[in-house]
Amino acid sequence: MTEFISSDTNVWIDFHAIDAVHLPFKLPCTYLMWAVAIEDEVKSPGGLRDELMLSGLVPVEITNEEFWLADSYTDRYAGISSYDAVALAIAKSHGIVLLTGDRRLRRAAADEGVEVLGTIGVLDRLFNEGIVDDCEYRSYISALLKVNGGVVRLPENELRKRLEHY
Repeated sequence: MTEFISSDTNVWIDFHAIDAVHLPFKLPCTYLMWAVAIEDEVKSPGGLRDELMLSGLVPVEITNEEFWLADSYTDRYAGISSYDAVALAIAKSHGIVLLTGDRRLRRAAADEGVEVLGTIGVLDRLFNEGIVDDCEYRSYISALLKVNGGVVRLPENELRKRLEHY
């Protein structure tokens, strides 16, 4: 059964940084993103938008209810962008997971009772479901550590814990 996931941009930037944008699409998931966000927000790094679309990212339009819900989120949660608010509104209104690594958006999602999945969680799922083996998993985690503090802003302790454990 396919799981639908509302997508923010930053996780895709993480996967792009380790040359693995295709990887999350190996999970039995359909990743949704507001069509406007795809056009406006996924401009950098170059080629990311095309790679996401070729991999299977699904652009969606939002309903009036989602628009107003997103508008209320930008008022309620300081520091989340309108694109973040729409990703959260899509997840909330459809009862689906939100894909993000953004700390403020993750907090807002928790307040709204929306489950969140991030870059490390996607890699964990890929490993736990046998889609990537131990060697590949360690390689991706190591690659994230190498770019950590630059493009990728992930908790280094969580990455290192996984390297030590596997």
